[in-house]
Amino acid sequence: MVVAVRYEGLAFTFFYMSTPINLKSYRQKAYRDKKKISAFLTKITKKADKSIYPLVRQAEKYAWTKVDCTQCGNCCKTMTPTWKKAEVKKLATHLGMTYQEFFDKWLYVEESTGDICNQSTPCQFLDGQSGLCSVYEYRPHDCAKFPHLHRKDFFDQTELYAANLHRCPATYEAMKHLYDLATAVKSK
Repeated sequence: MVVAVRYEGLAFTFFYMSTPINLKSYRQKAYRDKKKISAFLTKITKKADKSIYPLVRQAEKYAWTKVDCTQCGNCCKTMTPTWKKAEVKKLATHLGMTYQEFFDKWLYVEESTGDICNQSTPCQFLDGQSGLCSVYEYRPHDCAKFPHLHRKDFFDQTELYAANLHRCPATYEAMKHLYDLATAVKSK
């Protein structure tokens, strides 16, 4: 489905995939390819050759042609974001709560990292009917930028990408495509 929107003289076009994502199929592919993709990510991390960045960007763009997060939401179902205090305050205010009320109801501090995280999964703000975020405009940066493919510290994130291959179809598609691109370049 294609939706065209005009806002203050600007035109935007949004493309929505109507087919839900087959998570079982993605998990199977991710587990099948995990060893080679993980080894590849470890190898490029050791080299830390920034010339791979254009391929990373290309792989990221490719992933978004294959995956529509609004048809998945597996990150919201199986993982927890990290929250910044300002994000908690902003959403608490939006919901008519104090920071402490919000925190006590839904969050905790991870002892080993000091990160503020959700107490449970699925995320309390994942709408069970629509599968969409009920506080989308106020969601934490961690959610908004997930799966964090477009980062300057790409090499610091490769272990996380490998760990998320089976959780996030976009991560799988991007890292698999990056592997394919790099392998094709190397074989030339």
